[in-house]
Amino acid sequence: MTEVWGSSRGHRPDGVRASGEEETRRQTPGTPCWTSLLVHDLEATQEFYGELFGWSYYSPGPRQLGPYVRATIEGHDVAGLGELPPDRKLSNSWTTYLASDDADASAEWIRCSGGTVGVGPLAAEDAGRLVLAADPAGAPFGVWQGQKLMGPQLTGVPGTPVWHELVTHDASVVVKFYRALFEYEMKPMDEVDTDSLMLHLDGRPVAAVRGVGTRLRHPHWMTHFEVADADAAAKRVAALGGRVVGAPEDTAAGRIVTVADPEGALFTLRRSAR
Repeated sequence: MTEVWGSSRGHRPDGVRASGEEETRRQTPGTPCWTSLLVHDLEATQEFYGELFGWSYYSPGPRQLGPYVRATIEGHDVAGLGELPPDRKLSNSWTTYLASDDADASAEWIRCSGGTVGVGPLAAEDAGRLVLAADPAGAPFGVWQGQKLMGPQLTGVPGTPVWHELVTHDASVVVKFYRALFEYEMKPMDEVDTDSLMLHLDGRPVAAVRGVGTRLRHPHWMTHFEVADADAAAKRVAALGGRVVGAPEDTAAGRIVTVADPEGALFTLRRSAR
């Protein structure tokens, strides 16, 4: 639903002004290409993430479906924020969008394979087509068919999305759904955690799936945002009215900590390993 608020004429959705061959270059289906969040108080949410990540905002176009802004860093779009209608009491969460060559075909396949389609396929003016769906375990995600290239986003810059991970009950079960939809190659993340898998496309890792068992209440896609210092950023989250969900930890990818914004949307702060 979020990407329908405005056109991306003159932009790619990651904000990089592209032209010619770069605009039309095909992105491998299944690649995470955008992240967005629907909230109840857009103004307060803009202030929170602006203070945390240094985001600036602009409205990309008509607001026929409600208020919507894109967050930018250094003139590049990095994420989207939309406001829920007052009568919608849904919990909010960051939504990862996966690239597709054909959003309509993806939606039909999702319906026939145990997933659900909540919104779409819809045309986002001249920017492409989108679908909002949920996998068989209930984790929401988006599908994006862009007429112009989405991504790559800025890399190594604090405040930008750096990684996407599906947190679910049983990775070995739900991963069959995504593999059939996008033809990922699956590889174990490590020898100790047997229910965590890396998703590869074109020989490179693009996302991960982590099974955490039945203690998980709501399966979800988690967006990781780059920060200069994970511990300091977590303290900043708390000072701005959010909360720290878990203790910072060191991983092979870098130091990470899971936090929540004031409305409860989970995301991960990550100081990537250099």
